[in-house]
Amino acid sequence: QGQLMESGGGSVEVGGSLRLSCEASGYIRSSYCMGWFRQAPGKGREGIAIIANDGSTKYADSVNGRFSISYDSAKDRLYLQMNALKPEDTAMYYCVAGDWTGGVCFPKAGYWGPGTQVTVSS
Repeated sequence: QGQLMESGGGSVEVGGSLRLSCEASGYIRSSYCMGWFRQAPGKGREGIAIIANDGSTKYADSVNGRFSISYDSAKDRLYLQMNALKPEDTAMYYCVAGDWTGGVCFPKAGYWGPGTQVTVSS
């Protein structure tokens, strides 16, 4: 069972920035790809950013150019830098770990953090 814990969510105005952090044990990063998902009220979960074991990254079109995923191996932390935030970015954000298959990171059951809320107001 993985242990992931997000932090850094909060309320911000349109155009603002936030940095989400996810604490993850070292074995998780070395074993799995990692990423960020989000779920807005009344909508399904959406994968928005992933980082493979080789450090390559992919982004959903909805956040490409505004969000940046990174991992600090010295701190065992996954980050999501979010800039130019929009009201439609309002959601619960989840850190995940998963299996890399065909260029996609598939989250593993039990490897989801509890989530951190991001609210963007106009």
